Amino acid sequence: MTNRDPRGGDALDREFDEALALAKDQGQVSQGPAPQGRTARSSASQDPAQRPGRSPGAPGAPGPRRPDRHRPATPWPDARAIAARAPRKSRPSPTALNGAPVARPLPEALGHVLAAPLTALTDLPSFDTSAMDGWALAGPGPWRLPGGDQSVLAGHAEADPLPDGHAIRIATGARVPPGATAVLRTEHGAATGGWLYAAPAHPVSPGQDIRPRGQECRSGDLLLPAGAVVTPVILGLAAAAGYDELPTVPRPRVEILVLGDELLRQGLPHDGRIRDALGPMLAPWLRALGAEPLATRRLADDAEALYAAVAESPADVVLTTGGTAAGPVDHVHPTLRRLDAELLVDGVAVRPGHPMLLARLAPDKHLVGLPGNPLAAVSGLLTLAEPLLRTLTGRPAPAPCPAPLAAAVHGHPRDTRLVPVVFREDEAFPLRFNGPAMLRGVAVADGLAVVPPGGAERGTDVEVLDLPWSTAWPGPQE
Repeated sequence: MTNRDPRGGDALDREFDEALALAKDQGQVSQGPAPQGRTARSSASQDPAQRPGRSPGAPGAPGPRRPDRHRPATPWPDARAIAARAPRKSRPSPTALNGAPVARPLPEALGHVLAAPLTALTDLPSFDTSAMDGWALAGPGPWRLPGGDQSVLAGHAEADPLPDGHAIRIATGARVPPGATAVLRTEHGAATGGWLYAAPAHPVSPGQDIRPRGQECRSGDLLLPAGAVVTPVILGLAAAAGYDELPTVPRPRVEILVLGDELLRQGLPHDGRIRDALGPMLAPWLRALGAEPLATRRLADDAEALYAAVAESPADVVLTTGGTAAGPVDHVHPTLRRLDAELLVDGVAVRPGHPMLLARLAPDKHLVGLPGNPLAAVSGLLTLAEPLLRTLTGRPAPAPCPAPLAAAVHGHPRDTRLVPVVFREDEAFPLRFNGPAMLRGVAVADGLAVVPPGGAERGTDVEVLDLPWSTAWPGPQE
């Protein structure tokens, strides 16, 4: 939902930015006291999910307060940490986050997370095999060849033992006959008059070009730990190791609620209405993060409709777009109060996306409130939804990915900025079209650079948040 009230969302962001820019001194900008009856958060250690005396949904427990424009927002790193810890209060084990593991056939396991370690069910290879096309040899040469067109092929039963001083044609992957001591490659030997000779430039050594049984692993060896994301190569490894199906972590179910009277599902913008850019984007993005989107529902700016949708949702995570500020049709906060939800994050010191939020609706149910502007919503996905879903799916935290900036980036006086960038020659090149309502920059980006308050000069190393896809793109925007 686009914020239309001058006190809501982006209008508030602009007003706040201008005031901060005029102050030019962080000490001149008063954050104001924490709202009465609440404890101000100053670091990730004061996680609202761990405050004593607060039981989600308990009778008389305080619901989320209406946003106060002077209330300090949660620092961006703290917000991500809170989101990552949020499910752990009631779910101690990553492999038990959403119930019992689900056994999935290999073709259906791609992109899922292993719920248990992957151990080899057999030796790999499970017998001595030929690494090359050529001849299996027994002892030193020259070697007597069998009459006719005899050969050992892959997939066939074990051949007869090979007497010392003899050789037989063999195919790559075929089981090496008992008694064989080496394999001579086709291009390194010459057969004439019923005898095989090795080329002088390629003398034979014992065991050459034979893959011994168990060379890659032995039965029972640990191949991958629990928590690994199943890739196409892992599917191949699992099949080679004897698996028909894999135990996977159940994907958290997410329901998407796109809010706003002004949004169109098709056609060109008209009469003050605009196209819904988030509806088509969010479900695939969440699926890439390991979630299972149940539905994308479009709701009008109606408080009762939103309350019913959130209260009745069967999802583990409800994701809303818009309505997180304090305008006349911003109904997310009132809905959370009615549901006696526990606000874990209520506003983040990041641009774009300042009015994002995270709430606990029940011990095993959360709501992520994204701003209505598209790039601001992307910021909310990376700040709150990604860490939350990472924990729910049991995925490991990504390693920090710093990169030097190819150009200076202006910063917000107090807030972190997330700026779309592309990688060029090991540098992060900032892209244009990075306003809160724009997707043109992030559409061709490799990631979002985390620019600290005050900005960063060219050459400064900044963290870059990966996007769950890769885009081939010819060069930076002019």
